[in-house]
Amino acid sequence: MRSLLCLLAITTFTAAAEKPLNILFCFADDWGRYASIYAEHEKFPSLNQVVKTPNIDRIAREGALFRRAYVNAPSCTPCRSALLSGRYFFNCGRAAILNGAVWDPAIPSFPLLLKDKGYHIGKAFKVWSPGEPADAPFGGQVHAYQKSGARFNNFSEEVTKLVAGGTSLDAAKQMMYDEVHGNFASFLAARPKDTPFLFWHGPTNVHRKWIKGSGQALWGINPDDLKGRLPKHLPDVPEFREDFASYLGEIQAFDAQVGVLVKQVEEAGELDNTVIVISGDHGAPGFPGGKCNLYDFGVNVTLAVRWPGQPGGRFIDDFVNLMDLSPTFMEIGGATIPPGVNGKSIVNLMKTGKSGKIEPERDYVITGRERHVSIAREGNLPYPQRALRKDGFLYIHNFKPERMPMGDYKSLTDSFTPDQNALENDTYAAFPDMDSSPAKAWLIQHRHDSQYQWFFNYAFAKRPEEELYDISKDPDATINVAAEPAYAETKSKMAAELMAKLKEVGDPRVTADPVPFELPPFTQDTKGDKAGKAKKGKQKAKDE
Repeated sequence: MRSLLCLLAITTFTAAAEKPLNILFCFADDWGRYASIYAEHEKFPSLNQVVKTPNIDRIAREGALFRRAYVNAPSCTPCRSALLSGRYFFNCGRAAILNGAVWDPAIPSFPLLLKDKGYHIGKAFKVWSPGEPADAPFGGQVHAYQKSGARFNNFSEEVTKLVAGGTSLDAAKQMMYDEVHGNFASFLAARPKDTPFLFWHGPTNVHRKWIKGSGQALWGINPDDLKGRLPKHLPDVPEFREDFASYLGEIQAFDAQVGVLVKQVEEAGELDNTVIVISGDHGAPGFPGGKCNLYDFGVNVTLAVRWPGQPGGRFIDDFVNLMDLSPTFMEIGGATIPPGVNGKSIVNLMKTGKSGKIEPERDYVITGRERHVSIAREGNLPYPQRALRKDGFLYIHNFKPERMPMGDYKSLTDSFTPDQNALENDTYAAFPDMDSSPAKAWLIQHRHDSQYQWFFNYAFAKRPEEELYDISKDPDATINVAAEPAYAETKSKMAAELMAKLKEVGDPRVTADPVPFELPPFTQDTKGDKAGKAKKGKQKAKDE
């Protein structure tokens, strides 16, 4: 009898231990490396000392905080294509671009692979590209759970409107939180009993545009508190501080959403069986060096992971590419990792219980870019870049340095004045690969002011074929040392290493002739682009 009881106990324990883990993935549009917990690891004045993200911090404290997590491409669709497939963005076919993106159904994606393994999958808001067609890598709108509302995607606009109508600020915010709660609740209610789940929460509120001054009005973030904390490539002037304070406010709104979802997981009794992953798809929009750039400000993002049964309070300094999450999720769900996956699972990193540098081979990341919006340059041409980021250095190769990195001037002329074309909200026509913003408008307005010309050129001017930055001395990557003799050996080694790695993984930019990214359908105009032209350069819709 005792033997039978022991056998039953062992069987029960084994079944419990092998119970598939749930996955809650919170992925914010345009959210860079900003969370208050990072301030604990920074010895210099930092914007992370201003933003407050207690819910994200909790996940990091109970799990691991990654300090060197990078997106593969600083544009939403190519970044998400890499994340969903585990492939470098340039190996995703037409999913490597934003406008005109088409998902190749022959490329497996982790959500549908987990669905095949019995997972209940669902999403709220944005996962891949605008519209989420039926053949999208998450299965289109059939898996959407957002009937409770989607106003959170326009958080500052909606809350400001409600407050103007007489609703208290706290009540207005709660209305937004209730929508997030309702969407996730309907997903959990639809889950078959004892079925593991994958839920992707993809709000776009951190994307432009938000209400000017909302950081202070809605969150009490005083723009003056940002003085002396902005990266060196951003002018430390009131307009930039106010704009960035509003950006931090949207991050705090995202943090509040995280709190709503984690509480629901707890209340459902699933916290100890759920992997919680929180990140964003690239750096800040509408600021020089951010979105659509390969500097850390554009590609280094927040990553916090809570893993059941693993110790918390950890920080990880291995270089991680967000495409590594795809094989990670596949491994969690017991799916076979298909051929063509370039990413490497971080399951071992999470299960070591260690901090710091753990796997020696994770000593670099490759990032890149082809095309963001097709109307940016004449002929809808891309701005092809690849970068190698290693400990202490960033090397960037610009394949077409004769092109404008943020797009052509378009309607920009010397007569472009502050009130012309509603400058603060309609600067899309000038340098279209940078989102419209008050910060961008201010910089364009002051482009002839000698004390700000460097900032203007940093943002918009042509770049040399090679860029090299000594991050150990220049963390904001503002001094290109590629031409300095003292760095010749470093540049040569990093250039050779980058090209060798690109050839090894089959990057069409260096292995194909002609290069497909320079030809239709990659360069052809699309319906979305024509609509943009018809609007005379008005800012893109938030879900782009």
